[in-house]
Amino acid sequence: MTTMSKLADFAAKTGVKYFMISYTDLFGGQRAKLVPAQAVADMEEEGAGFAGFATWLDLTPAHPDMLAVPDADAAIQLPWKPEVAWVPADCVMEGAPVEQAPRNVLKKLIAEAEAEGLRVKTGIEAEFFLLTPEGDQISDPFDTAEKPCYDQQAVMRRYDVVAEVCDYMLDLGWGPYQNDHEDANGQFEMNWEFADVLVTADRHSFFKFMVKSVAEKHGLRATFMPKPIAGLTGNGCHAHISVWDLDGKTNAFAGDAGGQIGEVGLSQQGGYFLGGIMKHAEALAAITNPTVNSYKRINAPRTMSGATWAPNTVTWTGNNRTHMVRVPGPGRFELRLPDGAVNPYLLQAVIIAAGLSGIRTKADPGPRYDIDMYAEGHKIEGAPKLPLNMLDAIRALEADDELTAMLGPDFSSSFIKMKHQEWNSFVSHFSRWEKEHTLDI
Repeated sequence: MTTMSKLADFAAKTGVKYFMISYTDLFGGQRAKLVPAQAVADMEEEGAGFAGFATWLDLTPAHPDMLAVPDADAAIQLPWKPEVAWVPADCVMEGAPVEQAPRNVLKKLIAEAEAEGLRVKTGIEAEFFLLTPEGDQISDPFDTAEKPCYDQQAVMRRYDVVAEVCDYMLDLGWGPYQNDHEDANGQFEMNWEFADVLVTADRHSFFKFMVKSVAEKHGLRATFMPKPIAGLTGNGCHAHISVWDLDGKTNAFAGDAGGQIGEVGLSQQGGYFLGGIMKHAEALAAITNPTVNSYKRINAPRTMSGATWAPNTVTWTGNNRTHMVRVPGPGRFELRLPDGAVNPYLLQAVIIAAGLSGIRTKADPGPRYDIDMYAEGHKIEGAPKLPLNMLDAIRALEADDELTAMLGPDFSSSFIKMKHQEWNSFVSHFSRWEKEHTLDI
């Protein structure tokens, strides 16, 4: 037992009574044990014990204890319940990292990028709906505008929830800078400053926990489900990506590579990284759009507001929001594919994996299209379409040997296996639609 662990010291300074030692499973589920501060020193050294099979990990009841070893440097005191702190943890079994655990997958890829002198930074745009507690309708009956995006009356009717979360992010030092009502009735987005990918992943994970907790406190239900309400814009989770040198001061993406890449302010290395994203996009979708419901968003018909704000084709552009990848300015680009169901750690991991693959193979991102994809996308010939459903995405990932190798064989085989099981569960479910359309045939 340590005489004074970092977490015990954290508790002594802050008055924290309990620590939530938390890890995220393959399906994005957040799992935690509540540990009293008096016992946290042992947990910090040895880890909190879990039966991995009881969560969405590819393990059996016969596996030994999985230990979640807390990352004390990433501890966050709950602003809405200050006597509790949340600590992300790394999963270990019999002294070795659990290779399929999402935070471990991300840390392995961060190390690979660092070995090549690269430091990946990202910011995310997390969108969510505020629903009634039953989850069957939006919580604000007056939020009915045909074009509700940026609706100031609607955002102020949910001021108590939005401002409370933003205040907490300010107190935590995340640098939140804007909050708005999004393009669907009942939908909101909150933005904070970009950071190193592990920091962004931990904050993204905590943000989802925080928004849900604050919404519940106000008698509401927050959801990040990709398409919770038919006919309305879905929940995206756009990622803004840049790559820097190891000291974090020189943007390796910024530059003039010449041609269509240079015109939007990307270096040749930035172009190759983008090329990796484009090359692996169809397989990428299995990670960035991980649920059956995800494909109701990226393959959606026109919504009530007039646009889905989600891609369905593998294309990139300059400052144009109708494509899968947008380059809004020099030195960074925005991946508009991910949705609200994405696993915070796997999102960052697959970005690095695809990007490094692109750099290593000098991948060509293909032609830049500057058209309005919603109005003229049918004119493009040869650009791959994104998967139509989760099964197509899983099969695309399974067939992408390069990306699965980058993510790690243990993770990839476990993820693909469990996603096939999820799909089989879905297709074996008897739906109301089936009866409505085939009962009288």
